[in-house]
Amino acid sequence: MKIVKIEAIPFAIPYVKPLRFASGEVHTAEHVLVKIHTDDGVVGVGEAPPRPFTYGETQAGIVAVIETVFAPQLIGLTLLDRERAQQRLQRTVGNPAAKSAIDIALWDALGRTLNQSVTALLGGYTDRLRVSHMLGFEEPAKMVAEAERMIETHGIRTFKVKVGRQPYTLDTVVVRTLRERFGNEIELYVDGNRGWSATEALQAMREMSDLGLSFAEELCPADDVLGRRWLVDHLDIPFVADESVTTPAEVTREILGGSATALSIKCARTGFTQSQRVHHLAEGLGLEVVMGNQIDGQLGTMCTAVFGAAFSLTSRRAAELSNFLDMSDDLLTDPLEIHDGELVVRQGAGLSVEIDESKLTHYRLDQ
Repeated sequence: MKIVKIEAIPFAIPYVKPLRFASGEVHTAEHVLVKIHTDDGVVGVGEAPPRPFTYGETQAGIVAVIETVFAPQLIGLTLLDRERAQQRLQRTVGNPAAKSAIDIALWDALGRTLNQSVTALLGGYTDRLRVSHMLGFEEPAKMVAEAERMIETHGIRTFKVKVGRQPYTLDTVVVRTLRERFGNEIELYVDGNRGWSATEALQAMREMSDLGLSFAEELCPADDVLGRRWLVDHLDIPFVADESVTTPAEVTREILGGSATALSIKCARTGFTQSQRVHHLAEGLGLEVVMGNQIDGQLGTMCTAVFGAAFSLTSRRAAELSNFLDMSDDLLTDPLEIHDGELVVRQGAGLSVEIDESKLTHYRLDQ
């Protein structure tokens, strides 16, 4: 079970349509595939999606930090040295996606070695999650049409609507149009990606107060400390912290400081080990949790499903598992499928996925 090699492979796969939101837009999945090799011949995998406009990481930066900093520190450890591996990863600041992909690959390799699914190793609560679909910036009619397609094709009935534009009425009109079209047939919540001020956010939320929204996520910047606390105090639905809670310590700060009342857990940001710690904090504090999506490919999506299905708390709400549907291709030999609004977690060893090496050769950028 000794780690003998760590690879960081950059690849790029175009999206059929870009996803647009307040902090940027994504046209191509320029991700990094991480492979961890052991002396037993086992290979664990993880996917790092860089989000420079959110966490400051780039594809080249992820490859560089893994090859020059993390790999030399981890080679020689065993798959059971998880706490030692975490200590070595965490003494380097930042780099959440790079750290998370390594951590996920370690868990995948461990599951493959033990012939157990990672979901079972983490908690094994269920084998499926309901799916929430993200609707990015578009004209109201196009967003309604996309929601109709998701309902008809995949049975998805929970939608996260991206908001945060100026004027805020561009977004409130969209949310109202969706509710008027589908009524109580669908669940809706909004995500501002820090695009509004606290004042704009409250005005927008008051305009949408009759629309039965489940959550509001990151409507204004976390560093607007007083404004955000004021906003949370005036809302009557849970306020989800996402980009502002990249570590367990930040979770504690945001919740105890009154700047949020619920959490988004993203395995692409906190891996499995740190996500466990965030989950335990949420459980102890009585917080609602949403399993979020960092515009992941199918490998990253399966990681989110694997973790979300492991615990009761993380499986209560629909998880954001559908962004891969907008990619033109992917790396898995057996593509993921969403039926009747659910994604089933496979029960094979590790993450229960395999990389199509011919596709990786086609899309990788380092050869």
